[in-house]
Amino acid sequence: MTQTKPIFTVDLLPKLDEKLIEVLESLSPQDWEKQSIAPLWRVKDIAVHLLDGNIRALSMLRDQYFGVIPESINSYQDLLDYLNKLNHDWVMAMKRVSPKIIIELLTSTGKEYCKYLKTLEPFQPATFSVAWAGEEQSSNWFHIAREYTEKWHHQQQIRFAVGQTAELYTKEFYLPYLETSMQALPHHYRNIEASKGEIIKFSVNGDGGGDWFLEFDGKQWYLVPNPSQKPVTEVMIEGEIAWRIFTKGINKQRAAKHISIKGNQLFGEKILDMLAVMA
Repeated sequence: MTQTKPIFTVDLLPKLDEKLIEVLESLSPQDWEKQSIAPLWRVKDIAVHLLDGNIRALSMLRDQYFGVIPESINSYQDLLDYLNKLNHDWVMAMKRVSPKIIIELLTSTGKEYCKYLKTLEPFQPATFSVAWAGEEQSSNWFHIAREYTEKWHHQQQIRFAVGQTAELYTKEFYLPYLETSMQALPHHYRNIEASKGEIIKFSVNGDGGGDWFLEFDGKQWYLVPNPSQKPVTEVMIEGEIAWRIFTKGINKQRAAKHISIKGNQLFGEKILDMLAVMA
């Protein structure tokens, strides 16, 4: 898959972490126990999952300590099963930890993780590829941008549960999330047949939204910054729904009510089951 221009998020990650600490410090004891749109997780569970992300990444990438190594990963599903078990075990163990300690640990590990990410050469190969974009080898800039989307959408899950989402819908924070997530489009549409040169336009409205163009070259789909002709299909997605589509935060039937499609309906409806997370 040919990438569009790199998406640099390393300097934005510390600001995103600051927003996380701000919202967590504002929560009441009742807020920490509120159900999130992730069916198995409450607000506290998501916060500790973010903590696990910091600690696990520092351990593996900075310290080269991989801890629980899977016996065998032979498929995407094997990888998902392995990650889901790690996530479950961590969340259960952290039930005994107070919100105050969680905030303190997120503050310290977040700073260390951001510091480490800044040491990576953007165009060198990353340790882990961005599988949801169909890549077997990714550059560090894409790995870092993927980490940004993880931190962004989990924080927004917390904010969604407590009614404080506006902070992350700004152009500064939302557009980089969308830019990165839209890198999944060529891989997601890989089995959709089209005529050479046909273009699909995807638009997300709102201050943090934008436009993306997917073109078929006769063999595969590519993201293109400046389309050479008029799109055969235009898909408009409500800004507050886009991230939920890409993270399994809303079902297809409900999501369909928040998008509009002009042109080829099959081309447009395919966006409703795109994922930009490991799920």
